[in-house]
Amino acid sequence: MKTELVHSLTSTFEAHAQRANNGVEFWLARDIQHLLGYAKWENFLNVVSRAKTACDVSGHPVPDHFPDVRKMVDLGSGSQRDIDDIMLTRYACYLIAQNGDPRKQQIAFAQTYFAVQTRKAELIEQRLLEAERVSARKKLSETEKELSQVIFEQTGGNQDFALIRSKGDHALFGKSTQAMKSTWNVPDNRPLADFAPTIILKAKDFATEITIFNTRAHQLGTERTISTEHITNNEAVRNTLLSRGIRPEALPAAEDVKKVERRLTAEDKKSLKNPGSLDG
Repeated sequence: MKTELVHSLTSTFEAHAQRANNGVEFWLARDIQHLLGYAKWENFLNVVSRAKTACDVSGHPVPDHFPDVRKMVDLGSGSQRDIDDIMLTRYACYLIAQNGDPRKQQIAFAQTYFAVQTRKAELIEQRLLEAERVSARKKLSETEKELSQVIFEQTGGNQDFALIRSKGDHALFGKSTQAMKSTWNVPDNRPLADFAPTIILKAKDFATEITIFNTRAHQLGTERTISTEHITNNEAVRNTLLSRGIRPEALPAAEDVKKVERRLTAEDKKSLKNPGSLDG
């Protein structure tokens, strides 16, 4: 299928989309009939009937996706007539396309268009969650860098940073950093946080922020006092998580955050490679 036709069909399908009062996107069956190349309403209804059966078999309530409606249409004489129509959700349109003749270019396009569009919200949500995790990892890195600087300011050196962070991990997870690396299959040369789920990244960041604040506020000047502070803060965060039914050490490892970041960057570059233009 030629690119020009794909763009034309995409614009046409999107131009006919409407939104219900609850914000759900829908198309009218009379419009979809013509967009898919069906000359007769009766023939199109046969396809709709098969789509309804598929909807029912899949466990989705048919009335939620194929509600009957009435609408007024203009007649050549200047008068109007009340006719039957059907509101079709994106999922309903997808099922109709799947039950149509794929040899028709419009239907072949619609099968892919509605399949992709049905997943678009899911893909957007997934991307937002991945971006949130990358952001949380960067924030934790910045906070830990600040803690290292504070340790240097308070003790005259920051060689104890790794030890203090490790003690914080033990307080948060109830086991050592190395034990958690083993649990999550983290390579020895990679930080545990690179494989931590978002909620753990934010938990570690919060505990570290408190340690920074109290170290400065109380002028803690030794590894022992700063470690005690960091342990206390991580234990407090752990107890909060446990009280909400979240056991940090029992959570599964997340995908390598560096891999996620590379994927997001690659997707951004791809989307910017051929940007749309207002010039013609």
